[in-house]
Amino acid sequence: MANARALPRVISLNPCLDSVLVHVADRSQVVALSHYARDPQQSSIAKIALTYPMTYESAEEVIALRPDVVLTASHSSPATRAALKKLGIRTELFKVPNSWAENQEQIRRIAQAAGHAERGEALIARVEAAMAKGAPRPGTRPITALVFQPNGFAAGHGTLVDEMMRRAGFVNVAERYGLKKWGNVSLERLLDDPPEVLLAGQAAPNAPTWAERILNHPALARVSPRMTRAVFPERLLYCGGPGLMDTAAALAAARRQVLGAAA
Repeated sequence: MANARALPRVISLNPCLDSVLVHVADRSQVVALSHYARDPQQSSIAKIALTYPMTYESAEEVIALRPDVVLTASHSSPATRAALKKLGIRTELFKVPNSWAENQEQIRRIAQAAGHAERGEALIARVEAAMAKGAPRPGTRPITALVFQPNGFAAGHGTLVDEMMRRAGFVNVAERYGLKKWGNVSLERLLDDPPEVLLAGQAAPNAPTWAERILNHPALARVSPRMTRAVFPERLLYCGGPGLMDTAAALAAARRQVLGAAA
């Protein structure tokens, strides 16, 4: 076991990195999480995060906390990253993972930065077990589907969401609407060629979704019997890591909604 005195003190400036860090580091190592970690719309650890200190990503507050390592994302404040570099504070920069393979590498990097490589492997194993549990039975027919964020963006091919859909027995039809990674799908295109399932992003439990406003449009009355709506919480669109366990479960529930318990 690593000597507690030798373990690095870590700050995370990104909600996706927050969620991994709290699973692989000792509580005493986590100097602060990002303020986004407390937002239930964006974070899978919102309740847990209330018990941790947080930062608003300014260089001054991060430096004052005297961390050994700072986890940053590609869209973290450039000014903060530059100040940390100038002072010689170790930073780890992470991009948005576009696949489970990339996400696994990020989990390993975060666990290693915290001095607990074995916990990273344990977390990966838990996510893969959840994926396996949520996978369709052999021979189950694939279901055409589209994922929507509340603001109207759809997830296309080459994204982590797309891979999770495929693993759960869905065919992501974003490409047939002209999308690449992310983009908008117009009402007209949904009318012309609706998917079997619209996985509607949800900002909060029982909150109206962007997709709901679309589906309530009178013009969709003729296609709604062929297009089932299933809830896909907004927070599952942003991060991988431990959140993928909830993603696998949500997609499996949506599949069963269409095909029944045998799926």
